[in-house]
Amino acid sequence: MNAIFRLPFAIHVFLYRQTGGRLVGRVQGLDVLLLTTKGHRTGKTRTTPLGYFEHQGGYVVIASNGGSDRHPGWFHNLRSDSTAWIEVGERRLEVRAEIAGPIPRAALWRRLMELSPGYEAYAKRTRREIPMVILHPAAA
Repeated sequence: MNAIFRLPFAIHVFLYRQTGGRLVGRVQGLDVLLLTTKGHRTGKTRTTPLGYFEHQGGYVVIASNGGSDRHPGWFHNLRSDSTAWIEVGERRLEVRAEIAGPIPRAALWRRLMELSPGYEAYAKRTRREIPMVILHPAAA
């Protein structure tokens, strides 16, 4: 992650955890969750606040990286190890990540545009197709 984003993300994570997501729990019209992954190179855990929406019992997050031509670090981490943890409000859940294939991605993207049309600007800014990732709660 770019060093310029580390401090704001750390503050966001701290405030989210302190308030159960009540203080910094929305971004661009989406609710926010905290995603914790294990670094694919370092093995260190990393927590990132992400906008999400629910879909068929899972949580959909968008690997927009602000419209960068590079995928975000958390996306690479999930490709390496699909097991992660999320915090949704005060709930903490183990999840398994599934990168949406072309047909489900198209439907999820349409839903995203209904909820948060600002993501279209990110899509126009980058040459890559922005992945949609479904985080499925792990079986109990």
